[in-house]
Amino acid sequence: MRLVFMGTPSFAVPALHQLVINNYIPVAVYTKQDKPTGRGREVRFSAVKNAALELGLKVLQPDSLRKTVVQAELAALSPDLIIVAAYGQILPPEVLALPRYGCINIHPSLLPRHRGAAPVVSTILSGDKWSGVSLMQMDERLDTGQIVAQNHVLVRDDDTAGVLSDKLSLISAQMLIDILPRLTKGTIAMRPQNDSQATYFKPLEKEAGEINWAAPAVDIWRQVRAYQPWPSAFTRLNGRIIKVLEATPHENNWAATAGSVMPLGRGCGVITGHGILELRRLQIEGKQAMSCVDFLNGQRSFIGAILPN
Repeated sequence: MRLVFMGTPSFAVPALHQLVINNYIPVAVYTKQDKPTGRGREVRFSAVKNAALELGLKVLQPDSLRKTVVQAELAALSPDLIIVAAYGQILPPEVLALPRYGCINIHPSLLPRHRGAAPVVSTILSGDKWSGVSLMQMDERLDTGQIVAQNHVLVRDDDTAGVLSDKLSLISAQMLIDILPRLTKGTIAMRPQNDSQATYFKPLEKEAGEINWAAPAVDIWRQVRAYQPWPSAFTRLNGRIIKVLEATPHENNWAATAGSVMPLGRGCGVITGHGILELRRLQIEGKQAMSCVDFLNGQRSFIGAILPN
């Protein structure tokens, strides 16, 4: 079977590795174009490109799959199946129609819940007890295709988006290998999604990480976990950004203004709209991440401050 793999971030790498290990060698790997990052604007390859080059695979990086010349190049590869994992580009109808077994998307949520961008982030923000992976036969709409396979994963209280995404990427890789023989034999009974149960999440922006201390402590705690590692939940103090990297919610209610920083044991907590959020690990801009206790040693005026809502 002639496979084409499309993916960009580290989430997609385990699936690519498993394909090669199990002798499903992609004839080409598509990934987003290289771009400069960081203060030095150094050009860095995507995680998938690095993995593909290490595996000796052909790498293609078109700026758009809608161009006729790009579609002709893809058609010349004669793919039987296209596997997509967080590629970062929409597949137009002309591409979807190319492979005889269609295009399979690896989606890290229990579709139809959390369609759209950042499904792992959306899962944690929503307080879902269960997450999972859906392998979906792609169609022309966003995340609406028939379900090929699903697997459930319990969301732990200490799961961040990064940790949960890593778990789901490993699970999805094994799921993919399990379904490929049955897919080619036509023995998989795909099922349609129930659109009435669908939820959507818009693309994630850096500004979404700013904390509103008038919200309940449990919602801010979910925000801290959901936006780790990016964009990180953050607040501001004297014009400087403080990232909240780890926290714990408490039901206790104090008669104080939301955003007020209070002593809590050797550390501190912040009064919220409902309950107190204990701050466990912080990072002020320009400094290393540290425990709240260590943070207070260098920021003694933090206790008693009122953080903005």
